Amino acid sequence: MPVRQRLPLIAGAVLLAYSCVRFVTGFFVVFTAPVLGWVPLPIMALLAAYGCWVTSRRAGLDGPTRQFWGRLAICCVLLTAAVATHAFDVLRAPVASQRIGPVTAGLYLTILGYAVWALFRLPAWRRTRSEWVRFSLDTSVIVITTGILIWHFSLSRAAQWTEQTGSVLPVLAIAMIASVSVIAFTKVAFAGAGRLDRRSMHLLSFGTAMATAGSALMPFLASRPQLNTAFLAVPIATFCAQLSAHRQAKRAEPDEARPVPRRFSVVPYLAVAGMDAMLLGTDLTGSAEGRLIAAGTVAITTLVVLRQIATLRENNRLLGTVDANLRQLRDYQAQLAHQVRHDTLTEIANRANFEEQVTARLAGEEEFLVVLLDLDDFKVVNDRLGHGTGDALLKAVSRRLHDRLRAEDTVARLGGDEFTLLLPDLTGDEAATILRRLVRDVQQPVLVDGHEMAPRISIGVTASMPGDTPGELLRRADVAMYAAKNAGGGRWAWFDPAMDQLADHDNRLSTDLRQAVARGELRVLYQPIVELPDGNIAGVEALLRWRHPVHGEVSPAVFIPLAERNGSIIEIGRWVFQQVVDQTAAWQLEYGDAAPGRVSVNVSARQLQEPSFVAEVAAAVALAGVDPAGLLAEVTETAVLGTGAALDAVRGLNALGMRVALDDFGTGQSSLSLLVDCPVDVLKVDKSFVDGVTSASPQAVIVESLIGITTGLRIQAVAEGVETADQAHRLHQAGYRYAQGFHFARPMSGADVGKLLRPGPVPA
Repeated sequence: MPVRQRLPLIAGAVLLAYSCVRFVTGFFVVFTAPVLGWVPLPIMALLAAYGCWVTSRRAGLDGPTRQFWGRLAICCVLLTAAVATHAFDVLRAPVASQRIGPVTAGLYLTILGYAVWALFRLPAWRRTRSEWVRFSLDTSVIVITTGILIWHFSLSRAAQWTEQTGSVLPVLAIAMIASVSVIAFTKVAFAGAGRLDRRSMHLLSFGTAMATAGSALMPFLASRPQLNTAFLAVPIATFCAQLSAHRQAKRAEPDEARPVPRRFSVVPYLAVAGMDAMLLGTDLTGSAEGRLIAAGTVAITTLVVLRQIATLRENNRLLGTVDANLRQLRDYQAQLAHQVRHDTLTEIANRANFEEQVTARLAGEEEFLVVLLDLDDFKVVNDRLGHGTGDALLKAVSRRLHDRLRAEDTVARLGGDEFTLLLPDLTGDEAATILRRLVRDVQQPVLVDGHEMAPRISIGVTASMPGDTPGELLRRADVAMYAAKNAGGGRWAWFDPAMDQLADHDNRLSTDLRQAVARGELRVLYQPIVELPDGNIAGVEALLRWRHPVHGEVSPAVFIPLAERNGSIIEIGRWVFQQVVDQTAAWQLEYGDAAPGRVSVNVSARQLQEPSFVAEVAAAVALAGVDPAGLLAEVTETAVLGTGAALDAVRGLNALGMRVALDDFGTGQSSLSLLVDCPVDVLKVDKSFVDGVTSASPQAVIVESLIGITTGLRIQAVAEGVETADQAHRLHQAGYRYAQGFHFARPMSGADVGKLLRPGPVPA
């Protein structure tokens, strides 16, 4: 701190030293100019007022704290006036004395009362009723004790006191209120108030206490009229106020990290001890003073007992609150423990709980089965009906699993639509019975949020072995579950070590597939779509092929699902579409009107979920300069079943001018409403129905029914997988005008398609 800012504090210290030295010297020397003892007092009061005012202007302090220091500055200004009137009272007397006039007494009382009121205005004094009761009792004890002590040691010489001061009552009142001020400052210092610095409050309470103690010396200065207790009380009080304001200003930001200790108040017990000591040394019956001390002792003891009762009541209340909080805490702990070990959606065990139980059984060398269960096409439910309905379906499935297991079995949810079961003490036949029952019962239709659903599940099963871990058991069950899913779903499969080899093969193949585009291993072939019955080319369908450098030709039935799972379908699909639009542009440029009327390209569900998919298609079409009406986007019914992002993407493609074909219709979760909700131009009837068209089979009935629906809806129907002339003839009789399959042509390169772009039938 610069020296200029420390000057008021230095000046206060010098004046305090001067006053103390002069006061002590006065016991040995008679001063001829008593006014010199009064000169430093108003100066020190003004210095204290200045320090408090500066602190009240600090920006780092909160409003109540600044207001307190502003009010304390007012107290110091009033003290300046009180000292001046006090000096006038003393100096105007014929003989120097301890006289206090009514104005001076009123000012002193106003200062003390205003200081206590300023403390009460602080936020920390907005306390409970019991805290106010204890403070009131402590105040009463202090007032009674102070009054009796002053009476016993000073006012018993009432004539001498009155001769020196001119009146007994003002001094008594000042001493009592000063004592109350001491306890008020002390309580604030220890209990805290707002953002006041505690050490600053310690200094204020120390200064007030020392000033009160100095005032008590008044009766002992009768033989030294040139001395006055104000020479000691005022400098101490004002300098402590200066120091307190200085510390508060330096600590504008309070130390909130330090905990507030709870102090034990010894004031009432010290008062009882002091009164008891006076009681022992006084004749109780021989004097009025003795009876007064006895009455005071009884009163103080009664107040202390009342305070103790109030404290006990408060402690009981606090203990009751603590007990209630502990009970609530135990309830919270139990609730948290349950939440940590259970799934929040379904309330069944979670992964951590399941792995804990598996670990315990493995440690006990018990034999058990781990079953991993997954809902087939659960994503379609979320996309079509919303996540709320999907969550309701998960709850329904978890209840069915829980209700159909034994008491010793465990069902848990790993996350998403995956559940796992722990089945102890089962033979192979018993396990097969339980699993068959689970598949049958869980797949029963269920009504969820007004929608009737028939969930399908795929299950993988593995048995525990020595040396297993929870992770290894779940891995094996997961491999078996995907084997069941790849086999068509709606079934269960035991883990077989050969599945690991297949899984490793798929992993390596998946890694290679990510690099297939960059390595030039992918190519696009085109299979003609012909008109019935003459076989003229009406369009072509783009089909992707992969020639692996080691494994040779990899079936699309193998690598397309791999691409869907590892996410590379996005990049591959983008590359395929670019190849298709480039080839379409080349055909249109070379063959003109003889070019294929429509070129179909398959679009995956993952592509439709990409926010930028429609924009990328529009850019590719514009760059190639092809007519979007000649392009046909083929999507599966499961990809667009519902009203999610996929359906929005299909509508976006339609808005570009492209046509839309619904592929493999009837093989998934078919819904005739999809033909209305989705902008469908072409319906492709799956090969599984076409195979039975030449016999009196249910497939033939479906094929004939579909042509009636498509005709009524003005949708073109294309029969896929036509392999014989009989099938082509029967389809034409049923009303089909377009077909594709090996009977007409196999997939071929774009150049080979160009050779066929001439009038006449396509050679078989």
